[in-house]
Amino acid sequence: MAATPSSASEPEGSPVVEKGAEKTIEPLRLPTPEEIRGQDIWNNCAVRTAVSGVMGGGLGLVMGLFFGALDNPIMQEEMTARQQFVYTAKQMGRRSWSSAKTFAVMGLIFSGVECVVEKARAKHDITNTVAAGCVTGGTLSAKGGPKAACAGCAGFATFSVLIEKFLDRHD
Repeated sequence: MAATPSSASEPEGSPVVEKGAEKTIEPLRLPTPEEIRGQDIWNNCAVRTAVSGVMGGGLGLVMGLFFGALDNPIMQEEMTARQQFVYTAKQMGRRSWSSAKTFAVMGLIFSGVECVVEKARAKHDITNTVAAGCVTGGTLSAKGGPKAACAGCAGFATFSVLIEKFLDRHD
C-alpha cells in the first residue's frame, strides 16, 4: 500500500489510520449474515413496537412498586404492623399495575409512530421524534378534551426533543 500525504479531507471514522508520518488503509469489515438478520428483525416496526411496549411495562412495574411503597396509610396510627404491611402490599400492586399499563401504552405508541414516520420519510432525524412525541402526548391526554390533547402533544413533543438532545442521538 502506498503512503499518502496527510490531508484534512479525510472524514472521521474513515478506514485510514496514521502511523507516524504514513497513513495505512484498514480493510472494511462487512457485517456477518447473523448481524444482517438481527438488523432486519430490529428494523421491523412491529418488533420494535412490541419490544418498546414490554420494556415500558417493565419500567412502569418497577416505578409503581417503588412509588407504591412510599404511600402512607391515612389511619397509620390505628393500624397494626400486619395491617400496614397488607395495605402497603396492596397499594404497591395497584400502583405497579397501573404504571405498567401506562408506560407500556406510552412505549407502544411512541415507538410505533416514530418507526412508521421514519420509514415513510426515509430519514432518521429529530422530526420523527417530534411527530412521535406529539401523537403520544395527544393520545394519552385525549380523555381531557381537545385543549388537553393539544397541551399533551406540545408537552410530550418538547420533552421528547429535550431527551433526544440530551442523549445526542441525532446530528
